[in-house]
Amino acid sequence: MAEYDVDLFVIGGGSGGVRAARIAAGYGAKVVVAEEYRMGGTCVIRGCVPKKLFVIGSHVHQEIEDAAGFGWSIGDVSFDWATLVANKDKEIARLEGAYTTNVEKSGARIVKTRAVLEDAHTIRLGTGETVTAKYILIATGGAPNHGPAIPGIEHVISSNEAFHLKELPKRIVIQGGGYIALEFAGIFAGYGSDVTVVYRGENILRGFDEDVRKHVRAEMEKRGITIITGCTVTKVDKHGRDFTSHLSGGSSIASDQVMFAIGRHPNVANLGLETAGVAINPANGGIQVDGWSKTSADNIYAIGDVTHRTNLTPVAIREGHAFADTVFGKRPVQVDHATIPTAVFSQPEVGTVGMTEQEARAQFSHVDIYKADFRPIKATMSGRDTRVLMKLVVDGLSDRVLGCHIVGDCAAEITQAVAIAVKMKATKADFDATVALHPTASEELVTMRTPTARHVRQAAE
Repeated sequence: MAEYDVDLFVIGGGSGGVRAARIAAGYGAKVVVAEEYRMGGTCVIRGCVPKKLFVIGSHVHQEIEDAAGFGWSIGDVSFDWATLVANKDKEIARLEGAYTTNVEKSGARIVKTRAVLEDAHTIRLGTGETVTAKYILIATGGAPNHGPAIPGIEHVISSNEAFHLKELPKRIVIQGGGYIALEFAGIFAGYGSDVTVVYRGENILRGFDEDVRKHVRAEMEKRGITIITGCTVTKVDKHGRDFTSHLSGGSSIASDQVMFAIGRHPNVANLGLETAGVAINPANGGIQVDGWSKTSADNIYAIGDVTHRTNLTPVAIREGHAFADTVFGKRPVQVDHATIPTAVFSQPEVGTVGMTEQEARAQFSHVDIYKADFRPIKATMSGRDTRVLMKLVVDGLSDRVLGCHIVGDCAAEITQAVAIAVKMKATKADFDATVALHPTASEELVTMRTPTARHVRQAAE
C-alpha cells in the first residue's frame, strides 16, 4: 500500500492553488484540492474579475457624455444596478465552472469542504474524513481587514459585499487609499453615486510614485469624488436606512453605505498551522516561506496572498506553477518577485512597473526623470478636463530604465508591454531608438528626449 493517500493536497481552490494542482497532476501526481467556498478564489469570485466588469460598465456614462463632441446626440439613457449584478453573477458562475472543469480534466479531485491540518501529513476535512498527503500546499489567500474595532463596525461593508448590494447607493463613504478603495470609488461614481474617500495618510496610493499619487487625486477630484486625507472613520451610526460616519477630525458624513477597504490579511486562522509546525512570518502575518515557497515544515508549501509577499493573482499563479515544477517536475524554479507590473483600475487608470522616483534616488547616485503631462487627443473633441501622465525613471549612469509610470486610459495595457522592456533591462537609448506609433498616448514613452529633472547624490564625506 502507498505510504500516503495522495501525493499532493492543496488547501484552497483559487488561481494559485488550481495552477499548482493542474501542473502537479500533469506530472502524474495524485492530487486533491479542497475548497470550502467557490472554485476560483478571490480573483475570480470577489476580486479582479467582477471588479473589472464593474469598472468597464462604469465607464459607459462618461463615454455617452463625451460622445456629443464627436457629433453623437444620445437621448435619455437609464441604468439598472440589478441587471449589472445579475449579468456579473452569470459570468462569474461560468468562470467558476471552467475552473472546476479544468482541475478535473487534469486528473485532480476536488472536495468542496474545509480542510484543517492535524499534523504535517494529515488533513481533516469538514466531513470528518482524514486524508494523508506526502506534500501539502496552502493557498488560502486573504480576506478584507476592517482594522481596529470601532463603534458601529457591524454596519460597514467590504468589497465582498459591494458586489452583491441590492441597489446602487446614492451616497457612499469609502475608507482607504489603495487599489480597492480607489477602484470602487471610481465604480460607484461612474454609476452615479456621490462618493467620499477617507484616508488616514497624507495622500492616496501609498507606495506609488509621488507624481502618480498627485495626478490620480487631482483627476478623481475633477470627476466629483471627494477625497479627505489625514483622518479616519472613528464611529458609524445607523439611522433607519441611512448612516453617519464620524471622522477623527470632528466632522461627519451622511451616506447610504459605508465601505472599508483598508487592506487585506492572510487567511491563516484555524488551519491547524501550529500542529503541523508551520510558522507565521512575524513581519507581515502571513505564512513564512523561503524562496521555493517552502514553509518551516519540510513537506508543506504556501503560495499567494496567504504568504503576504506580493498579493497579485498572476504572482500566485507563477508561484503555484513554480512549486509544481520544482517538487513534481524535478525542474527547480524560483519566482523572481522583482520588477512586477501592476495596475490600479481607478478612474483614471494607473499602470506601473519598476522603481518609483523615490526608490531610485535612494539606491542610485544619478537618476534622470522624463515626464510628460498632456491632454489626450480624445479630450480635444469631447471637451473633458483631463490629462495623461507618462513618466520614466532612468539610471543616469547606465541609462537603464528603472521604472515606468502611466496614468490615463489603457495605462494597464500599455504597462504590460513596457514591462517586458523594463524586465529585460532596456536602456533609455533603446526606447529612443524605437519609432513612435502615431497618434497614440504611449508614443510619449519613446519621444521624451530631454530629462525634466536630474538628481545627483553627493558622495558622503
